[in-house]
Amino acid sequence: MASTHQSEITLHVDLDENKIPETLKWTAEDGGVNQAPTKALLLSIWDPEAKETLSIDLWTKDMPVDEMKLFFHQTLVRMASTFDKATQEQEVSGSIREFAAYFADKLNLYTDQ
Repeated sequence: MASTHQSEITLHVDLDENKIPETLKWTAEDGGVNQAPTKALLLSIWDPEAKETLSIDLWTKDMPVDEMKLFFHQTLVRMASTFDKATQEQEVSGSIREFAAYFADKLNLYTDQ
């Protein structure tokens, strides 16, 4: 079956002299995003030949630690939802959500709000 549409997601990374990200921007035209700034990204890619996950984990040097903690917590919650949608394994996705809640509790992420 021939593809009728192709979509592209682009990541733009500006590095300093030590190859540390200074700015990150992303574009996803189909989603209405054009050179939107961000301070962190986690990209996981499945290699079907090697049956392993490859990843790109980047954050800018001015990404605050408190925001990084929130980013990780929200990523864990999102992973639970994605896992549930992809596998319908509600018990396991619930366990991931429980871990995300434990993670947030241990870091006191939402107690000051």
